[in-house]
Amino acid sequence: MKLQRKNRRALALGAIAVSGALALTACGSDDTGSSDGGSNATAANSSIKCDDAKGQLLADGSSAQKNAIDAWVKQFTAACSGVQINYKGGGSGAGVTAFTQGQVAFAGSDSALKPEEVTASKSVCKGGQGIDLPMVGGPIAVGFNVPGVDKLVLDAETLAKIFDSKITNWNDAAIKALNPDAKLPDLKIQAFHRSDESGTTDNFTKYLIAASPANWKYEGGKAWQAKGGQSASGSSGVAQQVKQTSGAISYMELSYAKDGIVPVTIDTGASAPVEATVENATKAIAAAQVVGTGKDLSLKLDYATKADGAYPITLVTYEIVCDKGNKADSLPATKAFLRYIASEDGQGVLAEAGYAPIPDDIIAKVRTTIEGLS
Repeated sequence: MKLQRKNRRALALGAIAVSGALALTACGSDDTGSSDGGSNATAANSSIKCDDAKGQLLADGSSAQKNAIDAWVKQFTAACSGVQINYKGGGSGAGVTAFTQGQVAFAGSDSALKPEEVTASKSVCKGGQGIDLPMVGGPIAVGFNVPGVDKLVLDAETLAKIFDSKITNWNDAAIKALNPDAKLPDLKIQAFHRSDESGTTDNFTKYLIAASPANWKYEGGKAWQAKGGQSASGSSGVAQQVKQTSGAISYMELSYAKDGIVPVTIDTGASAPVEATVENATKAIAAAQVVGTGKDLSLKLDYATKADGAYPITLVTYEIVCDKGNKADSLPATKAFLRYIASEDGQGVLAEAGYAPIPDDIIAKVRTTIEGLS
């Protein structure tokens, strides 16, 4: 399965040139849309179809996909100037809550809806229910800031013990064994986790549970459960703490691991440790299975993969929307935006922004489902 076609990449480059560096690096900007009239025109050299889209779309949820949303919104609102999109990026938990309370047109979540959340959505989706549409994939980088160390290999066991306060110093024997050539300092480990309910936390802990169950005894979920450590809000928040704190380590979506943050290479038991790259995450996501029923397209990921070159700590962000019963005033804009981001053009933007596109056979099902939203 070819997940990154040459023509997709070419389209992506064109899209990125228009959006500029700001769209790809914004980690919390609210400048995500414009409203300069009711034009339904399609931008030159763009596949975006505005149809009758107009007005303001409110959305909230996953901060992991915030950089992707920013890039998409720049392109979409340039073509459809009658639409303004405000994606808050307050975390997956906040997004799901806002959706089930009818406050947003769609939500982003790095975890599929739970049964009780589907039930809650039925009061908002008149005659229907909330469904999960996989739209963004990518690696969860484990970023670190250790003076004098520019490459670090860790495995699930050491990560579990670090984030459970069982390994507390960077020159611990277990870390030395995985990094015999590194000059590891006698420095306290400063482990940061998310303070808000986060799908990134859910997926990171799913990896620890699957790959090192003997060392991670917590049940997992969006809320952090282990004792100790320090916390910060959002992907941008933990990234900022790692950047400014000597000895720090945390988990974050790859596009936030920059400017002094180095991603850990993961020893999965494969023939060689695996780096946190879009390509390596794509190899892992390609093995995902659709486990949702009906129009729901939630996926099952293999967090314990030992396949060569497959990066195991991945997430898929879902756009959550009503299959039926969407509000009439926001449905045209919602469908138009989702149609664009699921298109080959929209998915093509992802690799350049540090994300992995959804596998072709799965995104094809997403496109069909979007056309049937009502």
